[in-house]
Amino acid sequence: MRPSSGKLSPVRIRQAVILAGGEGTRLRPLTYDIPKPMAPVNGRPFLEYLLEMLRENGISEVVLLLGYLPEKIVQHFGDGSNFGVNIKYSIGSISDKTGTRVKNAEHLLDPVFLLMYGDNYWPLNLKRLLAFYNEHGTLASTTVYANKDGKGEYGAENNIHVDDDGYVLKYDKGRKDKNLNGVDIGFFILSKEVLELAPNRDFSFEEEVLPALVDKRQLSGYRIEHRYYYISTPESLKLTERYLKPKKVVLVDRDGVINGKPPEHGYVKNWSEFEFLPGAIEALRLLTQNGYNIYVITNQRGIARGMMSEPDLDIIHQKLKAELEKHHAKINGIYYCPHGRDDGCDCRKPKPGMLFQAASEHDFDLTKAVLIGDNESDLQAGDAAGCKTVPVEPGKDLLQIVTSLLNS
Repeated sequence: MRPSSGKLSPVRIRQAVILAGGEGTRLRPLTYDIPKPMAPVNGRPFLEYLLEMLRENGISEVVLLLGYLPEKIVQHFGDGSNFGVNIKYSIGSISDKTGTRVKNAEHLLDPVFLLMYGDNYWPLNLKRLLAFYNEHGTLASTTVYANKDGKGEYGAENNIHVDDDGYVLKYDKGRKDKNLNGVDIGFFILSKEVLELAPNRDFSFEEEVLPALVDKRQLSGYRIEHRYYYISTPESLKLTERYLKPKKVVLVDRDGVINGKPPEHGYVKNWSEFEFLPGAIEALRLLTQNGYNIYVITNQRGIARGMMSEPDLDIIHQKLKAELEKHHAKINGIYYCPHGRDDGCDCRKPKPGMLFQAASEHDFDLTKAVLIGDNESDLQAGDAAGCKTVPVEPGKDLLQIVTSLLNS
């Protein structure tokens, strides 16, 4: 077993293993003729999106664990050369459970590899996930959606409990324990040694291996807040298609980027105090004209300090939108934090809560968005959410940044 020391030599990963053998019964009648990973999403098989994501994260080899209608996948993807990766196949029985599929592919597996479900999508940041795995020194690490409302995506309830140190204390596929605090979405990093826990019969990876790892304190949990998507039902397939449809997104701080920043500890309390910075309207018009969705992300502590009310802020933002519309510029959404520094909220920048909220409500990928801000807290929030961040600096205002973005 790997000791939980965090002092081991860091491992690297070049191989992903995808569980893609199920019948996809909840997607019928679509899956009568094709396996679930081949479900069309914006005119492409869903599995293509997974391979593209893996390639962007430096994965060079993918092992597909198939069972149901495997020839459909093999015929489309071949050796993977047309998709920028090398593909190997392990084909088993339709009835094989997940653990059996992995065990049967043991001879193809690297010492450490990424294991994924073939119907889930989350914008993987393998570098961060691997750093977490190396730090915790466990045999396995899983990715856990924080699921703060307790219901999960599309009604999925919690099935895992991760402690404050990042170790999994409970894995409950039946979702009966009341102390669960997240949803396992797959995206495991596994040492091949995990297979030593496998029984000599058909077995479920989730029901038998994961609890055994928990008992040995050899499963860590990487907590995420970015919404995940999956294609197991017609409803979730439609949402995933919306999410994966290409979008151009810019997240913009307000004070100091769009309008003049008030003096320290001061606030824009009404529309008469709002003054556009030079070039800001033109920058937002150019973004709109070029098909970008624009979301304003702003801290407004003046509300918590009693210097203005939320209705006051709403009037300012209504007038902001109306003024921009006169110039053919559109803001798609405004997110603000009304809390003080000591309120312990999840939304006040540098925390990324407002960014995750915007991405969830509008189904876009934060890792493909750009955040523009003038404070270190803006950049920290963007980095925490996986955004590309661009600072407004002396001699580099919003219009100059937007012009550079459009010309890149």
